[in-house]
Amino acid sequence: MNTNIRLTPQRKAVLEVIKNSNDHPTAGDIIERLARDGYHFAYGTVYNSLKYLTDNGLIRELKLGEGVSRYDGNLHDHHHLQCKICGKIDEVDHDISPQWLKDIEKETGFAIESHQVMLKGICPSCREGDSG
Repeated sequence: MNTNIRLTPQRKAVLEVIKNSNDHPTAGDIIERLARDGYHFAYGTVYNSLKYLTDNGLIRELKLGEGVSRYDGNLHDHHHLQCKICGKIDEVDHDISPQWLKDIEKETGFAIESHQVMLKGICPSCREGDSG
């Protein structure tokens, strides 16, 4: 970890919200949770904190093609499932076949350093007719 990281009270509060969330919150979700906890930071402060925390490797930004980023406090290699109906995101902690990664490196010429797979489908609640 970078020893020059400065965790201001605002950054620390944002980081705590993300670390205590298991639903990969959006910036809007984070702002709502901060307000519930008695913090009233400007939107710009929260967005700047998210960028700082992401740039310094304290959180991960997930860009899932839905036009809004989500944030993840789990920094270990893992994968995600996203429901196409309700948008729910779950984590999957299964290893990827080393042979599959080697095949991709051979095909593309990339030297893969990390990986993250997004699987999309329909969650159990939506499959049962419950909208989320």
